[in-house]
Amino acid sequence: MAKADPHRLKLSQLRALVAIADRGSFSDAALHMELSQSAVSHAIATLEEELGVSLLSRGRQGAVLTPVGEQITEEARQVLRSLYILCNRANEARGLQTGEVRIAAFRSVATHILPEVIRQFRQQYPGVAIAIDEKSHYEMVESDLRQGRADVGFTYLPSRDEFEQWELLRDRYIIILPPSSQPHAPLPQPFTWQDLEAYPLILTPTDDGDRQYLDRLLHSWDQQLQPAYAVREDSTILSMVERGLGATIMASLAAEPIPPGLRVAELPQPLERVIGVIVLRDALLPPPVYAFLERLKAVWLQSQAAQSASDLASGSR
Repeated sequence: MAKADPHRLKLSQLRALVAIADRGSFSDAALHMELSQSAVSHAIATLEEELGVSLLSRGRQGAVLTPVGEQITEEARQVLRSLYILCNRANEARGLQTGEVRIAAFRSVATHILPEVIRQFRQQYPGVAIAIDEKSHYEMVESDLRQGRADVGFTYLPSRDEFEQWELLRDRYIIILPPSSQPHAPLPQPFTWQDLEAYPLILTPTDDGDRQYLDRLLHSWDQQLQPAYAVREDSTILSMVERGLGATIMASLAAEPIPPGLRVAELPQPLERVIGVIVLRDALLPPPVYAFLERLKAVWLQSQAAQSASDLASGSR
């Protein structure tokens, strides 16, 4: 007898074999496959003929797999499983050819974190559009996700339980002081709250999300600030500090790039904001969103590794 030829086997035969194994009879397998019983019988007969072995014992108890039939059925399951995975991969790729990723974020994230992620993502998926909506308050970010206006949000952690969330970075707050008439004069070490009181304070308005977050952190240290100016835009605040109108407390990421000549001091107590990524828990997100999140994680891991290498090199000099 000639050896079994894999090129002559048909997927319909393997499906019939698995269906009979799962349902115990030709009639039930035929019903499940929406075929006639004779079609199922023919598929099994031609499969047994091609393989040269008996796969099923037919009797009063229905169709029972022979020992070799059990082994071949398991292999058939693997073939059908691989076929299912193949189709899923194709469907995912087809879904990544077009579409849109909608992002809600505050300005410093949109300015300093997202551009490189988007650059790499667009290289891989040029047909997917990116929409960024900059928000002045983290609650607006969460609201956009909740209302279905955004797929991915950047906010402060911890967030609410309705979101899946993971930490991206910790961004420390710093004091930014105007230029000194004595550029090389050292700042007080450590810089105290009393030292800060010597300057008019420029902060964002009380309805700004970052200002509210900062106020809560300061409250934990029994500190309450009384700003002389309330200014919405970070760039305007830095420009006012540059012209000697006062000092500010700002997150490091939001302050970048710090204008030349401005002086930076650490807060008397270290304060930081925890920036994270959120998506609505259990949301059925389209494939481009998952691909974007994977690219975001990869880019951030790359940047963290590069920063660690740079710090190590600086320390070894």
